[in-house]
Amino acid sequence: MKRLAASVLLLGVAILTSCSSEPQKPAEKPQPKPPEYVTGRTAFQKLYIAARGWAPDAKPFKLQSQNTADSKGHDGSSAVWRASFASVASHGLKPYVWSGTNGEDAPPRGITFGSDDSYNPNNASTQVFDIAFLKIDSDKALEIAQKHGGEKLLQKSPETPVLFVLQWEPSTNTLIWQVIYGISREEAKLKVNINASTSDFIEVEK
Repeated sequence: MKRLAASVLLLGVAILTSCSSEPQKPAEKPQPKPPEYVTGRTAFQKLYIAARGWAPDAKPFKLQSQNTADSKGHDGSSAVWRASFASVASHGLKPYVWSGTNGEDAPPRGITFGSDDSYNPNNASTQVFDIAFLKIDSDKALEIAQKHGGEKLLQKSPETPVLFVLQWEPSTNTLIWQVIYGISREEAKLKVNINASTSDFIEVEK
């Protein structure tokens, strides 16, 4: 019996040793999350909620897309959107950014914000607007802009990026989508203004 028990014990030790000597499988690396592209209204909702956490009376005065290596705006969406909000109660303004990509030329993924600054309600470039005016999304704005010179431009120069800027126009009391074909407003090949409430074409800006 003693010999049998010893044999069983040695067999158990041998099995445990052989199991522990098996090479461990390397841990699987998590797959990087693919870029997320959203339209202006979708990004705006995310940023608006964040801004309300900063100031309950926060109102937007600008929304703008940012082109990246993996997002040129040709479908009316973007992987990065920037918005600026103002608070009358605190006399301050604050910029926010939503990023849906891990690209090197983009801000960190998620929502980030910049430093507070002072707000002057008399400044024409920072006129806040009511979100109820935003009824037309950036993809619809692009569709309209394409009919007013954008389609021909992209056929001729398909590498041209498209930017979207949403801003209040105080002279006409209108919320405007400006569709910009080019890397910036200053270097645009074409700028088309669309009413963000009615989808009406306004003008091709010179």
